[in-house]
Amino acid sequence: MTEPGGDSPTSRAKAGQLSRAYRAAFFALLAAAATGAAAWALFVSPLLAVRSVTVTGTHLVPAAEVLAAAGVPPGTPLIRVNTAQVAARVDTISQVSDAIVRRSWPDRLVIVIRERTPALAVTAPGGGYDLVDADGVVVRWAARRPAGLPLYSAAAAAPVAPLRGDPDLAAAAAVLGELPAGVRRSVVSVSAPGPDQVTVRLAGGITVVWGGTDRAGAKSAELAVLMRAHDHYYDVSAPESVTAR
Repeated sequence: MTEPGGDSPTSRAKAGQLSRAYRAAFFALLAAAATGAAAWALFVSPLLAVRSVTVTGTHLVPAAEVLAAAGVPPGTPLIRVNTAQVAARVDTISQVSDAIVRRSWPDRLVIVIRERTPALAVTAPGGGYDLVDADGVVVRWAARRPAGLPLYSAAAAAPVAPLRGDPDLAAAAAVLGELPAGVRRSVVSVSAPGPDQVTVRLAGGITVVWGGTDRAGAKSAELAVLMRAHDHYYDVSAPESVTAR
């Protein structure tokens, strides 16, 4: 039965469904517009594009060299910058140990550098010294050996031999880090015919045969006891049978 005015329950239901459909369509269009606007802002708009690149952590490497290696043109949408690829390009700089690249919204890229630190000095073929890190990478050249930087003996590694990735040099650098602080400050030179044959020479003509990088704590303890006798030769390569003379 039709109600007065022709407003039946069926027609009201259909009108309600139609109204809900219109509302759903409206909100769908609104969401699509918002998504499109967001996509435009991220991928196209100059508002969220790279306007500046900040480099931190550099001391030896010029910031201009880092920026050139990064290769990020101004105006590149920040969302499109592949930070891992940028870091990999910066890592190709020899003095850079590693780089971290991150976005700083709305328009800045930040590159944080960790430079390589010299661990040993190696006599350079043309004179002076190549200052190398624990990986054997030349950090810089110096006319004179810096105070406190031990010489990696040329007898252990010929000056013309490539040192990058050399296991003997890596062992020598690791042993320097294992030595007691007081002993470390007295180191003049270190040699390593093999990774388990590291020998350290201290000021005053003192020789310490350290061996490999294993059992550092036991070796340090034994060396501390032996050095009370003020001898000039100590062999702690095997802590269970140490030698001093």
